[in-house]
Amino acid sequence: MSEGRVRRVLERAGVSAGLVSCRGLSGGTYNAVEEVLLDDGSRYVLKTPPPEAVPGLRHERDLLVSEAEFYRAAAAAGVPVPRVVAASFDASGPLGRYLLMTACPGDMWGSAFTAEEQGALRAELGRHVALLHRVPGPGFGYPSGALGPLAADWGSAFRGMYAAVLDDARRYGARLPRSVDDVARTAARAYGALDEVAVPRLVHFDLWRGNILVERPAGPDGAPGIGGLIDGERMFWGDPVADFVSLAVLGDIEQDRDFLTGYQEVGGRVEFDRPARLRLALYRSYLYLIMLVETVPRDMGAEHDAWLRDRVAPELVAALDELDGPAR
Repeated sequence: MSEGRVRRVLERAGVSAGLVSCRGLSGGTYNAVEEVLLDDGSRYVLKTPPPEAVPGLRHERDLLVSEAEFYRAAAAAGVPVPRVVAASFDASGPLGRYLLMTACPGDMWGSAFTAEEQGALRAELGRHVALLHRVPGPGFGYPSGALGPLAADWGSAFRGMYAAVLDDARRYGARLPRSVDDVARTAARAYGALDEVAVPRLVHFDLWRGNILVERPAGPDGAPGIGGLIDGERMFWGDPVADFVSLAVLGDIEQDRDFLTGYQEVGGRVEFDRPARLRLALYRSYLYLIMLVETVPRDMGAEHDAWLRDRVAPELVAALDELDGPAR
C-alpha cells in the first residue's frame, strides 16, 4: 500500500500521530503485511489482501474477516494478540480491504534460547492455547463465509473444508503423493470420529513458531516470554485438537511434554484415545494438503517445491496411513 493510502487508513482509524515509515514484512503467504511506525514511537501492522483476481484456495477468500474475529475473541480470553484498530472488508470501499492492528512486542521465536527457556516458553504457549480453546463459537467452520455459512455440526463443516481443498487440488493440478480420489476415500472412512466434537471452539490452526513472538525483557536476569500470537487469518471454529497439528508441524504433539503440561495447568483437556488420534490424523492430512496445493498458484519456487516433496508429502502419506491403520 502506498504511503498516501497508509496515511488515509490511519486518518480514518482516528490515529493522530504522524507516519514516520512503513516497510513490508516477509513471512506472509497470502496477504501483504507492512509495519507502520509513527512519530510517537507506536507501531502498527497493516494487512492488505491481493486483488480478487489473484488465484488462491477457496477457503482463503476474506481471510481478514477471520483474522479480525480471532484477535477479538482471543483478546477477550486474555491471550496476548494484536488489537484490531480498524478494518475494511469491502473491496469497493474508498481504501479497499485492509486490517490495521497494533504490533505485539518481540520477535519471531528462534533458537537463541537455552533448553530450559525453550521448555518454559512451550509451557507458557500451552497455557495460552488452553485459554483459546475455552472460547465457544457461534457455529462450526470458517467465519469468513468463504465456504458458506457456519454449520450446526463439526462433521458437516469439516467435510466441506476438506472437499474444498481437494477441489483446489483438482483445479490447480497439484502434485500429491496419492490421487485426489484416493485421499477423499481414505479421509471419508474416519469422518465418524468428528461426531465426538459437540461445541465449536476457537482454533488458530497456524501456530508454528513463525507466528509466535517472543520478547526478552532488558537486564541479565530477564526471562523470555511470549509477546503475542499473530497471523490468526487461518482460524476457524471447530475441534481444539486441530491446533495440535501446526503446534507440532511435521512432528508429534504427544512428544511435547512441556506444552501439554502448560495446556493442562489451566484446564486444557487432552486425551489421545483412538477417536482423538483419528481426528488428529484427519487434521494433519488437511494441513499438509493445503501446504501441497497452495504452492501451485503461489509459484514458490523449485527449492520450496523440493522441500514439500521431501518433507511434507511423506507426512501426508503417514497421516492417511494412520486413518487406515490400527490404533496405536
